[in-house]
Amino acid sequence: MAEPRYLTLSRPESPTPPSDEGADVPRRVVPGATGGDRVYRVVATGAALTSLLIVGGTAIFLLREAKPAITSTGVRTYMFGHVWNASAGKFGVGGLVIGTVIIAAIALGTAVPLALGLALFINEYAPNRLRSVLTSVVDLLAAIPSLVFGIWGLFALQGRMVPIAKWFGAHLSAIPIFRLTSNSSLLVASAFVAGTVVGIMILPIITSVSRDVMAQCPREQVEGALALGGTRWGMIRAVMLPFGKSGIIGATLLGFGRALGETIAVALLISIVYQPNWHVLESGAGSVAAVIAVHFGEATALERSGLVAAGLALFFLTIAVNLVARQIVNRSVRSSASS
Repeated sequence: MAEPRYLTLSRPESPTPPSDEGADVPRRVVPGATGGDRVYRVVATGAALTSLLIVGGTAIFLLREAKPAITSTGVRTYMFGHVWNASAGKFGVGGLVIGTVIIAAIALGTAVPLALGLALFINEYAPNRLRSVLTSVVDLLAAIPSLVFGIWGLFALQGRMVPIAKWFGAHLSAIPIFRLTSNSSLLVASAFVAGTVVGIMILPIITSVSRDVMAQCPREQVEGALALGGTRWGMIRAVMLPFGKSGIIGATLLGFGRALGETIAVALLISIVYQPNWHVLESGAGSVAAVIAVHFGEATALERSGLVAAGLALFFLTIAVNLVARQIVNRSVRSSASS
């Protein structure tokens, strides 16, 4: 009779630990800033402080140099007055500031529709070969000096804009700024002409920024809108423009700031007046930068202080525009994120 077989249970041996050779070992993360981070932080902080020092130093210099003229004129008259009389020591910059804003507003009205249309055409409608050519032309337009724009506007554009100004005066007289005081009014050297030329000058800035913002729109959303049966214009209106709204607003306000400080072209084109001229089609307009450029070389000490005071007003106006632009862009970004 065969003996029964018994199974012996033994404790399993522990597995051999794997070798680290050839295995991916995770990198040890060292908390805290590295040497490169510290250097970058110092450089970035220094750049920010340098910018603040430049702006603050500019403001202090303008305030110090403008103090004699403001003291002679009075703060209220300086801010809201329309009289510029160097011999009497009266320097009112209110009318000049209003004229500067009017020219910049006309420039925006000219540039923004053209810039948006050009940016949309380059991104969505133009063939690839034409797209690169148009992009280069827009960039080249930004490199043309303002003096060339001023000469072109004075000798080539101004005369051709007189019939357009007459048409506006005849058909849009219900709008006060397009109303003519008389049929014999001069329609050259006006804010309308200067604003149109400045609008062409700021066109490349608004076009380039708007085009770059629209190019960042996710293509899957664009193609999805087209796949659902939407037209190309419907896709642009429902997808692309809402996506790039904050960037377009920022580009517009950037162009507005550029238009406020334009000097040589405006000085060549307008007939300077110190009273606010609300009839933009007629001759006569005010511009802070143009007045400084025209009178600074031959000004007396007190009048030079008055010109610096005018520059001080333009300085604070530009800062105010930038602050408002930042608030509008931030609000637009928040509304886009919430929706």
